[in-house]
Amino acid sequence: MSTTMPATPLLESDFYGFQQQLTEQERGALGQLRQYLEQEVRPIADEYWARAEFPMQVIAPLAELGMYGPGVPLVRQFENSAVYRGWAALELGRVDASVATFIGVQSGLAMNSIAVAGSDEQQREWLPRMAAGEIVGAFGLTEPYSGSDSAKGLRTTARREGDEWVLDGEKRWIGNATFADVVVIWAKDVEDGQVKGFLVTTDTAGFTATKIEDKIALRGVQNADIVMQDVRVPESRRLQNATSFRSTAEVLRLTRTEVAWQAVGIAVGAYEAALAYARERIQFGKPIAAHQLVQDLLVKSLSNITASIALCTQASAMQDAGVGGDEHSAMAKAFATAKMRETVAWCREVQGGNGIVLDKGVARFFADAEAIYSYEGTREVNTLIVGRAITGQAAFV
Repeated sequence: MSTTMPATPLLESDFYGFQQQLTEQERGALGQLRQYLEQEVRPIADEYWARAEFPMQVIAPLAELGMYGPGVPLVRQFENSAVYRGWAALELGRVDASVATFIGVQSGLAMNSIAVAGSDEQQREWLPRMAAGEIVGAFGLTEPYSGSDSAKGLRTTARREGDEWVLDGEKRWIGNATFADVVVIWAKDVEDGQVKGFLVTTDTAGFTATKIEDKIALRGVQNADIVMQDVRVPESRRLQNATSFRSTAEVLRLTRTEVAWQAVGIAVGAYEAALAYARERIQFGKPIAAHQLVQDLLVKSLSNITASIALCTQASAMQDAGVGGDEHSAMAKAFATAKMRETVAWCREVQGGNGIVLDKGVARFFADAEAIYSYEGTREVNTLIVGRAITGQAAFV
């Protein structure tokens, strides 16, 4: 990627200019991403959301932009920071949260699982092809009866038989799974009770993925129910460095801050649509942007966005410095998603009744916020992670 790329202009919603902390190269790469999203993704986002379909045509161009595995040294296109990766997640979220989630699953969850817990050989085998968009990945942790308690509550089992493992169980809400080539399945070893990871190709006998229908949020994301019956996986497809749930937790720690950034992006997308509407909508002889109560809603929204950017910037900077812990990513996710939920409601209010239709720009963000609020750890569970860190007392049960 060229070092002479022009730096992207700051977003109007970056009120304090945090993006200026990025390097010139990072801002240039961000500009290329923004241009692609504005030209190719935004015009089709509402249509695909309404049809509950994913725009498969974006997969290859996003690979060319280096969106898959940008934090993994083996495949990233240039030296970049966690702060840059956060801004990329924001840019994706402000245009289409479904596409942002696809990348979060492909890059943050599936590829990071291999980067964190895979052997050198497994990383060389899988990561370059995933970075190129040749292989689509998914991440199978959540189950029908296990979500927040996944550390101890997994029911999917793995049983060693010679040079193979036999997997049995179910997974739910698995993004990308209806069209993925490989799914990272987390299962409990019946021998030692520890959680281990497996690379399961979706054409394996006994593996089925069924799309979850009738969602009201992230409709473009192809979530699936997965059923595994006597699914046989060779030992070579077991993530060699995953010996307990700690490996899973490490992946989630790395991705949770980027989900917080994605939530900020959703708030930004809603705010930008509300602001544009307020400047154009005439009531009582003047734009509603000139009314005090509308300005109050807009300023409160921008303040939430600004505070969230500040928190996420520092959380990512701590990750870059190697001092970020679970509690820091958990606080960022809990705070940013709560403020996102508040902000999209205020932006919907700015648009009045028009705020519930897709073509006015807020409704999709308003709906998608509900899914982001809950996934990658609910606000309550993330709060308990922070609470444990500051009190020394675990209060999960």
